[in-house]
Amino acid sequence: MNDPIATSQESRGESGQARRAGRPRSEQARHAVLIACTELLQEGGLRAMTTDRIAARSGVSKATIYKWWPNKYVVAVEAFLSQMYAASPDPDTGSAAEDFRMAVRGMMRFYASPSGRIFAQLVAEAQSDPKVATELRDRLIASRRELVRAIWDRGVERGELRADVDPEVAIDLFFGPAMYRLVAGHAPLTEAAADEIVGAALRGLTQ
Repeated sequence: MNDPIATSQESRGESGQARRAGRPRSEQARHAVLIACTELLQEGGLRAMTTDRIAARSGVSKATIYKWWPNKYVVAVEAFLSQMYAASPDPDTGSAAEDFRMAVRGMMRFYASPSGRIFAQLVAEAQSDPKVATELRDRLIASRRELVRAIWDRGVERGELRADVDPEVAIDLFFGPAMYRLVAGHAPLTEAAADEIVGAALRGLTQ
């Protein structure tokens, strides 16, 4: 089974956004921190996960964790991003329609998982904490939208998708319904639902 932390690292190409200024991090220690964070989130949720517990579980000192991440929420954001890359990577099948189906299916699987329900807690926390909102938007959401934008751009270049549509609006049409279902809980988070959403969006976005 692929390691979601390693998958995230490879997908981002060790981007500058993934690293804070200063001495380079030990990848082994980083991996241990993100695994510990993920385990603690699954065991007790966002509020119960603390930096002290991450340090104790990972074996990485609290001082070192704070040197790399300003608070526990930033650790959680990076841990969630790793899981999302594992659940929903860029498929690049040669077909925009198939790429979107696979990507949205992957997001549905993540949102329907125990980690997805905890991720909803992070989204809720961001509504009252501007720092959490910034980290969520600039690190996780921006990274995911960059991946989806690549799918869109390939489809436009191949003549499959309409070049006159704002890509940001198109991305919202594909992925907005999944987030809405996550936070509102009014409809299922299934692969069948993903296919219906993508099909409806494509009817207005294809050439």
